[in-house]
Amino acid sequence: VQLVESGGGSVEAGGSLTLSCTASVDTVSRYCLGWFRQAPGKKREGVSGTDTGGGTTYYPDSVKGRFTISQDSAKNTLYLQLDDLEPDDTAKYYCAVAQRGVCSIFPVDFIYWGQGTQVTVS
Repeated sequence: VQLVESGGGSVEAGGSLTLSCTASVDTVSRYCLGWFRQAPGKKREGVSGTDTGGGTTYYPDSVKGRFTISQDSAKNTLYLQLDDLEPDDTAKYYCAVAQRGVCSIFPVDFIYWGQGTQVTVS
């Protein structure tokens, strides 16, 4: 499974971005998926997750109400809408595929990772 993220960039506080993650194979309907971020000197943290088909979503309190995960199974693409961005949201953002049968936002549960896309909020 190959994952390619795009959509990162530099925005001012309060701005928005939409991240995309396209998979090389059908993952959206078969696995739980997630978005993670890692800032320099910090641990990788989950910012959103979804079960197979997108019926259930997961967010930590730090982004709840500001970030929205969605998917397009026809395009094998996962999205993350980032709204009301804050400087603390600055990080490299990664999408990932969970091991079969597991749905969470804990990095240890994910086995395939993209290369990441940088988000910088000033």
